[in-house]
Amino acid sequence: MHRRRALATTAILVASYAASSRAELAPVALPRVGLLFFGPPPSGADLDPTAGLREGLAALGFSDGTNIRLDFRFAGGRRDVMALQVEELLRLKVKVLVAGGPAPLDAARRTTKSVPIVSIGGSDPVREGWAKTLSRPGGNVTGLTVTFPELAPKQLELLKQAVPGLARVAVLMAPAELNWPGMDADARALGLQLLTLEVQGPEDFDTAFKNATASGAQGLYAIATNTIVANRSRIAELAVVHRLPSISELTLLADAGFLMAYGADLNALGRRAAGYVDKILRGASPGDLPIERPTDFELVINRKTAVLLGVRLPQSVELRANRVIG
Repeated sequence: MHRRRALATTAILVASYAASSRAELAPVALPRVGLLFFGPPPSGADLDPTAGLREGLAALGFSDGTNIRLDFRFAGGRRDVMALQVEELLRLKVKVLVAGGPAPLDAARRTTKSVPIVSIGGSDPVREGWAKTLSRPGGNVTGLTVTFPELAPKQLELLKQAVPGLARVAVLMAPAELNWPGMDADARALGLQLLTLEVQGPEDFDTAFKNATASGAQGLYAIATNTIVANRSRIAELAVVHRLPSISELTLLADAGFLMAYGADLNALGRRAAGYVDKILRGASPGDLPIERPTDFELVINRKTAVLLGVRLPQSVELRANRVIG
């Protein structure tokens, strides 16, 4: 009897120890963050648009595979795959979705009303419908804007200062990606006439630039939405071929070959977006997190492009630059 009890007790202890060991060895489920981008995966040809976000997360103590799981999805410029990618990320039980621009944000908003979304992009969240107010957006979306309408007059002014005698500017835009209020009045105040070039995708670029040249355009202003940013190197090349000094907002477009860029640094926006991810993972509600607007803007000049265009930039413009390439 005593021997059977002893054996039973031993068996229970062994089973308990084995269960405890399995629990200790069982992998801990890491919080997953889904990150959706419109363009192709980063390559050596262009700067990595995810770099700032990665840096920001690392600075906050996050390490992919150690205490967080980052699931990146790149649509390769195809709008039709983004909704499927969002659905795939939701099946992975992500805690947060990061939308890198207007197109990913639209896909994420259409697919989920419950999973928190951190947006990097847009200009007027209230008008665009993804926030009730900037201070308290409500719903499941928060993040950062890039405020391109407010900067447009300054960008046009800088382009005119860089190219004396500039009178006609082609405006390259993807209208499906933005609710653009227009800037004809600002252009007229600067003595400029605008020519609108609407594109749906890269297949429209060649025709758009031919139309710009045929219409007598002397410069190019590109609105930095997803299609423009994803194809920035190609657009920069076409601008040089067609002899159009170019300007846009995000500074990485100057790195890609635009003559100038004036606006927010995408890496800085990514680092700030990491703070939103951190707060949400700690329990904050996205609807209670105020939407941020950039306050620091940089002027970046690409001197190599100026040489290719035969443009001699005034010293007054170069002295204002935060960074000169080449």
